Amino acid sequence: MDILLQPWPWYVSGPLISVILFLFFYYGKHFGVSSNLETLCTIAGADKFSDYFKKNWRKRDWALFFLTGLIIGGFISNTFLTPYGIDTINPKTIEDLQALGFEYQKNTYVPEELFSLDTILSVKGFLLLIVAGILIGFGTRYADGCTSGHAITGLSNLQLPSLVAVIGFFIGGLIMIWLIFPLLFS
Repeated sequence: MDILLQPWPWYVSGPLISVILFLFFYYGKHFGVSSNLETLCTIAGADKFSDYFKKNWRKRDWALFFLTGLIIGGFISNTFLTPYGIDTINPKTIEDLQALGFEYQKNTYVPEELFSLDTILSVKGFLLLIVAGILIGFGTRYADGCTSGHAITGLSNLQLPSLVAVIGFFIGGLIMIWLIFPLLFS
């Protein structure tokens, strides 16, 4: 049980990801999370409003089980497998966030100033969520996949468009953290 209560080193988790990818390839599936949104929209009836959603969602029902497993696995991990608290945040990250006015709360990965119910219900927090959601949705659709699909499946298939997308994800992340984030929160 003790092995489940600590982070796994790369030389264990990396090969496990490889085994999972091999199984995806073997069964003709593609790993990615963003396509589940299309499936959920199709199930909800979006095909009545847009031809884009006129798809046979039953061909992707396995992906909904995968998404459900991600949610359940995250809940189990957070609730039952982290009894010692979270102490793996880099002190430099904490220092940088404090310089922007964020308080460090022990045993959490995210600042409460960004991810509390009060923040989400504020005008600024709500607008940030809406704009971020639109940008992520547009970016995922424009890039024809999400970070997990391109970075894990696309790169392991040696697909050039996935390499371009992953480079774009990193550049976008750097711009956000070093330029836009300080403007929004300093």
